[in-house]
Formats: sequence, structure tokens, C-alpha cells
Amino acid sequence: MQSKDDKSKAEFLAEAEDILEDLNQHLLQMETMVDAGSVDQDIVNAIFRGVHSLKGLSGMFGFDGISSLAHKLESLLDALRLGKVEITLDVTSAIAAAMDRLKDLSGDIGRGGVESSGYADMVAMIDEAMVSRSLSEKKTITEDLEIDNGIVSVLTEYEEHRLKENIKARNNIVLVKARFDLATFDKDLTALNDKLRGKGEIISTLPSSGINPEEGIEFNLLIGTKDAFEKIASEVAAPRISSIEIKYRNTAAKSEAASSSLRSLSKTVRVDIKRLDRLMNIVGELVLVKSMMLQISKELRGMQGFTGIAIDLYKTSREFDRKLGELQEGVIEVRMVPIGQIFTRLAQAVRKYAAELKKDVEIEMLGEDTELDKLVVEDISDPLMHMIRNAIDHGVESVEERARRGKPKRGHIQLNAFPKGNRVVITVDDDGGGIDHEKVKRRAIEKGLLDPGVTLTRREMLDLVFLPGFSTSEKVSDVSGRGVGMDVVKKNVAKLSGVIDIDTAIGRGTKFTITLPITLAIIKALMVKVGREKFAVPLSSVLETLMVTHDRITTIEKREVISLRGETLPLLRLDRVFGLDDDGTGGAGADFLYIVVAGIAEKRIGFVVDRLVGQQEIVIKNIGEKLKNIPGIAGATETGDNDVVLVLDVESLIDEATMRR
Repeated sequence: MQSKDDKSKAEFLAEAEDILEDLNQHLLQMETMVDAGSVDQDIVNAIFRGVHSLKGLSGMFGFDGISSLAHKLESLLDALRLGKVEITLDVTSAIAAAMDRLKDLSGDIGRGGVESSGYADMVAMIDEAMVSRSLSEKKTITEDLEIDNGIVSVLTEYEEHRLKENIKARNNIVLVKARFDLATFDKDLTALNDKLRGKGEIISTLPSSGINPEEGIEFNLLIGTKDAFEKIASEVAAPRISSIEIKYRNTAAKSEAASSSLRSLSKTVRVDIKRLDRLMNIVGELVLVKSMMLQISKELRGMQGFTGIAIDLYKTSREFDRKLGELQEGVIEVRMVPIGQIFTRLAQAVRKYAAELKKDVEIEMLGEDTELDKLVVEDISDPLMHMIRNAIDHGVESVEERARRGKPKRGHIQLNAFPKGNRVVITVDDDGGGIDHEKVKRRAIEKGLLDPGVTLTRREMLDLVFLPGFSTSEKVSDVSGRGVGMDVVKKNVAKLSGVIDIDTAIGRGTKFTITLPITLAIIKALMVKVGREKFAVPLSSVLETLMVTHDRITTIEKREVISLRGETLPLLRLDRVFGLDDDGTGGAGADFLYIVVAGIAEKRIGFVVDRLVGQQEIVIKNIGEKLKNIPGIAGATETGDNDVVLVLDVESLIDEATMRR
């Protein structure tokens, strides 16, 4: 049972995580617009409101560190809103760094309950960014404007700044004087605001004095827009208004406005992922119950035929199977989140690491709406972050080098995600110098990771970058070169039952491709028997099954292979891999062998087994600390007849069979 303090802390962390996620999305949009030369003021306001909310939330729960830093950041954002500080890349970098520190402080609370991270350096950075510039004299606002000084004089500092910015942008300045009935003015004013908000910026909404209450109530709406007078007039004609007057100043604005779309995540219900895990575990147990029901139904039909209670149990088990399938799909769907949640963080990392390495790099993101299991999304974030760092450090060349090669000054990294069957593919593609596979081989030999006399194919040379301890960095930096390389990325991807591949061209760039299952909760598997043991092979990796004669098997360079439709397929005998004894039944028979052809991406292998038991839905469970590092084993599952079956890690078995050292 959670204590009251633990529950309060959990509530704070959940709310803070949502606020920070939204802030990161808005910050990314602001950074992109700064690059383009203009920033939508609505985005600045959204970030200001988010930081203000985080300050109030943390203060309410007594987390003074977050509250103090958020208050300092709020001051900088307020200065931006008022035009006292110019929006530059240095300022947005300071905001991004402060947001990262706010996330670290929240993480401290989640891990230990106290804010252990300091933030004095962030305060100094924000102070440095808050370099004020003097505001123009107020009298310059009304020059050539058909707006009463009485209206301008009551504008707030922020409204005055926004009016000046609209004039600077050569927008049309429209003053709408609208009179409403007292009984319905609130609804009518809201309707008018909704109409105008999509046509420009509502700078100010002020009530007008001197109107007889019997005649209604009057408001002055000051609007900056790129739309023509006629278009605004037609919009305000639709709402229910007693009378309206439009004053208009032509600033030779462009006839068409550049429209921008802000889309925020809609969260209707916040559910702790642990609750969803418990729900998924229950569904997994029901899968086992279903298997037992089907087994009992099969045995009952064998005893008394397809009559009486055997028919009823069969029909009931089939209906249970259908409903359980619907429940399973529903639970998995609830766990799905868009991968764009981590894409935002990765985009910010590009700017950060590029600045550290003094490189000019942009990132293009595609497929942000692609959905994955929440836990898969979180677990893949660190591998993707390392790949982004790797692309910036090793992939994209310096500005000078790109100029010598005739490339654009700015390097390009594309981050893409898209569904493919029951899997999701994520690619990290850069237009850098590419990977020299011969250099990779020489480096592996220098580090003692490869014997000098070994002959490798091009693909096998590229796969050497995944060896522990491999690095092409000549010197250690804060970004890479510390011996923690792509082997960690591959290991983490493999934990998610995924696979990573490399495609590269010297001088043109490198593309890393990660293929992941949509969810790891419940999967379909092919059950096989080897000796006296059963194994589960994830069905997503099974391409086909074969029954072959012994004479089809040949040996090439001490490897057993068969020819399959003109291609050479390496074989792996699972009894030899796991040291299993024959069960004495002869398997498929003296003349035949069963082969399960499995593959991930472009890699193929044939598992030699004794029997094919059949397909079954399984729930993968952890196998404990003592067994978790056994190569070739991804986990364990329980079957309907209460047997514990090991689940094969197809990717690691393929690597074990094909990698030459």
C-alpha cells in the first residue's frame, strides 16, 4: 500500500512529466521557427504558461529547487513575451538547458525523493541570456494609425509590445468595435474571438466606456492580421452582434498568411504504466487458461466424441478465445503511445551535440505518429540517443570538410519511424562521410578484437562496429570515444527482441535501421521439441518450416548448410548449442530432419529440431538473474499443460552462428 507521501509524489511526477513533455514539444517548434527567422507568439506564450504551471505545482508540493528554477526561467520567458529580450539561438539553448535540468530535478525526486541536482549554473545562464533592450517610445505606435490614443494608452506592456511586433511584420492592424446584448454578450464575444483567432493575433480585448447599459455593452478588439479587410469583415459579420465598426490600416501586408498548425497531445486519462502491466499480466494468465480449456476440450472429445458436454465446452472455449482476443487487442492499444514523444528529445539533442562539436546539423523527423508500446518507447530512447550522437560525431563532417567535398554546409540527419506488419522500423540516416569497412576491420585488429588472418565479407566487417570495446574515435570527448559504443546499442535493442542493421556508402552517408516488435507482452510462437526439451520460436521470426533428407546437408568451411531456392542457408543444431541429450524417439525419423527457417531483416538461419509441436500464444516472462545472460535465450513462458518453455532469442543465435572471429 502506498503511503500518503508516496502517492503525492507520484501525482506530482505524473503531472510534471506531462508539463515537461508539452514544453519540449513547444520548444522544438520555437527552435525551428527561430531558424526560419520568425517565431509564433502563441508558442512563446504556451511555454510561459507551462513553466508557470510547473512553478506553481512544485511549490504546492514543496519542491523548492524546481520551483526556484522554474521561477527564474519564467522571468526570461516573460522578457521574451514583452520584447525585452530578443529570441536567438543562444536564448533558446538556455531555455532548453533549463528544461533539461528541470527534468533532472524531477528525476531526482522519482529516484530518491529529494532534489539532489544543483541548478546554480542554470541561473547564471539565464541571467546572461536576459540582456534587456530598450523599448521604443510609445508615441511611435500610433503614427499613421487610425486608432484613438485613448485605446493605446490603456494597453498593457505585453499588448503594446505585440502591437509593435505586428506593425514591424507589416501586418494589417484592424480595430473591431463590437456592441452586444447584455444578456448574451459572454457567448457572443467568445464566438467572435473564435472567428478572429484563426485569422490573426488578437492583440487586445478592451471594454468600452460611455455606453448606455440599455444599449448593450461594447468591446474594442485590436487585431494584427495578414488577411485583407474584406475577409475580416465577412468573418465578423457571422456572429450575433448588435452593431460593429471596423477601422483598418493598410500596411501593404502580403495577401496570404503563412499558416502554422500547433498540435498538442490529448491526454484524457492518466494511467500508471504499472497498472497496465498488471492488467496485461492478467490477460497473459487468461491466455494460459484458454490453452488449458482447449486442451481439456480436446481430451474430452477424444474420450466421448463430439457430443454432449464436449460440444458445449468446445463452443465455450472458442467464444472465450474470441473475447480474449478482443480484450488483448484493447489492452495493447491502451499501452500504445506515439514515438514522437522521444523524437522531440532527440531533436533537441541534435542541436546540443552539434554545438558541442562545432558542427552545423539539422534533423528531419518523419513518422512521429507511429505507435509503440509505452515501455518499448522508453527503452529504445537511450539507444536512439547514442545513435544520434554517433551520427553527429562520426557521421556528419565538419563545415570545412563538407565544403571541400562540395556538400551543403549544413549536415542532415533524418529520423524516421513506420509500421511494417507487426513490427515498427526506425531509421537514423545521415548524409555524412559513411563507414569505411576496411578501416573498421583494421581498427578491430588493432584493438585485438579480430585475428589478422580472418577473411570477412563487407557486411561482416560492418558488423564489427557492434563488438564490445570497438571505437573509431582517436580521442575521448564528452560525446563519444569512451568505450561505450554500438555494442551497448545492439544489446539494448536485442533485449527488446529487435534487430539493428547498417547500410552505408563512403562519402554519401550511413543509415542504421532498427526493427522492433510493437509490443513484448503477448506474442505468437512456434513450439518445437529438441531432445526432451521444448522451445518457443517467436512466430514473427519464422519464415517457413522444412522437412529435409540428410543428404541435402553439406559442410562449407566447417558449417552445415543446405541450398534453399538457390541460396545457401546456414544450419544450427539446437541440441548442440544447448548440450541436450536425444530423447530416444529419433525425432523426425532416420531419414528426415525438421528445419525451422528463421530470419530478421536480411539475416537467415535454419534451426534443426526434432519435432514441430504447433503454434501457440505465449506470455514472455523474465528468467531471473542467474539465467538472463545465457546466449540464445530471450525469456521463458508457461504452456497450458503447465510446462515451462524457454523462448529463443533468434537474433543472438543468428549472430552466434554467422559471426566469424
